Amino acid sequence: MSDLLTREEYAAIASDLDFPRTAFINGKYQAGTGDDLATVNPATGEVLCHIAACSKTDVDLAVSKARQAFQQGEWPTMAPAARKEILVRLCKLINRNRRELAVMESLDSGKPIRDCELIDIPETIHTIKWHAEAIDKIYDQTAPVGDEAIAMIVREPIGVVAAVLPWNFPLLMLAWKIAPALAAGNSVIVKPAEQTSLTALRVAELAAEAGVPRGVLQVLPGCGEVVGEALGRHSDVDMVSFTGSTDTGRRFLRYSADSNLKKVVLECGGKNPAVVLEDAEHLDLVAEHIVNGAFWNMGENCSASSRLIVHEAVKSPLLKHIVARLRDWKTGDPLDPANHLGALIDKEHCQKVASYMASGTDALVGGTADGCFVSPTVYDNVAADDPLATEEIFGPVLSVITASSTEQAIEIANASQYGLAASVYSANGKQALRAARALRCGTVTVNCYGEGDITTPFGGYKQSGFGGRDNGLQAHDQYTELKTIWVDLSDSADGDTVA
Repeated sequence: MSDLLTREEYAAIASDLDFPRTAFINGKYQAGTGDDLATVNPATGEVLCHIAACSKTDVDLAVSKARQAFQQGEWPTMAPAARKEILVRLCKLINRNRRELAVMESLDSGKPIRDCELIDIPETIHTIKWHAEAIDKIYDQTAPVGDEAIAMIVREPIGVVAAVLPWNFPLLMLAWKIAPALAAGNSVIVKPAEQTSLTALRVAELAAEAGVPRGVLQVLPGCGEVVGEALGRHSDVDMVSFTGSTDTGRRFLRYSADSNLKKVVLECGGKNPAVVLEDAEHLDLVAEHIVNGAFWNMGENCSASSRLIVHEAVKSPLLKHIVARLRDWKTGDPLDPANHLGALIDKEHCQKVASYMASGTDALVGGTADGCFVSPTVYDNVAADDPLATEEIFGPVLSVITASSTEQAIEIANASQYGLAASVYSANGKQALRAARALRCGTVTVNCYGEGDITTPFGGYKQSGFGGRDNGLQAHDQYTELKTIWVDLSDSADGDTVA
């Protein structure tokens, strides 16, 4: 915790913040023409500022500027090394302003400042820098077509990309979207969640300072049913990358079908299992991973380990370790670095989480809500078909399901509409790998909780995802089109060039 300030020092930074209050369109702040949007600190209920939200008129303007920047501007034709230099400068500016951004993020979202400082800001910088460094090292291909032709397979930027963000990781999800999209040479329009617009707007300003040309990165705050839908239906938007709920993801598929069949990449919900097998060892360490997986970011995490599927032989000692570990997870003022848990995003979401808790029984720990603060809660003896075990609660709630065999544990884990992430704990390497292969989800960790890192693709099976992956080099693919260029080298007009 040596890198963290005191609660009083963070409060002093907070009192001196100048919040952005308008959209960022065509390289400058510009007031939207929609209704004002109140930005509320969920920990206190205080209105931090009012933002002039955007309307369909503003969407049309931003899309036209993005299209102009793509077709007539320098960004898509710029040498990859030159784009890299600009994005690396953006990373330096984010680092220079990291404390301001961390406090702004904490105030806006209720996230604990320790996570903003130690995880979100460093990972945001790392994500942008990693994709920037990759773009002049990704090679296109030629096909083995013989001596009579040359077939080049090249990637080209897709065009105008709309990135629609969730509220749980405002900065980090911004980086996951804009880093590969900008690196590929696209124009990007960001629609932040209406609850958490501040840091996206500030990063857009820093991007302009770093040298990102006008119209290449724009941010449109506003409501989903106005700005999000307008982007989804716009016939001059070539792609939408969305992270959020499965229901909203379905809407973007409909918008695409009703407009220009734009590409849609979805990263949606999860009801992720932590599967602890009979031979799992070091249960105190297992408990540490499960607690982190279930309660990090107040459980407002699409990859949260919200289901603990545990073999009956190790259940009792494991639960004792989990309860003991939770004693260190303090809930309270997000600006106090001693707290691991802050506030849920808003009262409406807190009420949703509380409604699930009201239906739960056998709470080993927790089960209380106060304002937007919910204590970490563990429910034992949850039936596999109970809503606590099947629906994405998106709060600090862990549901414990008992299994009597490995086969039953895997069957329960896979009996979900979701397939985003999972973890398996076993001392037998072969058994752990067999379980990892059997789990129907996009990321499986063995004897730990996690999502991989920036080098590994992240996304889901079933209703957890569609159309592509965030992170890894695979993220670049989804923001590009593949083109074949065939060059006939034969001396005869009858050369066989039929595909």
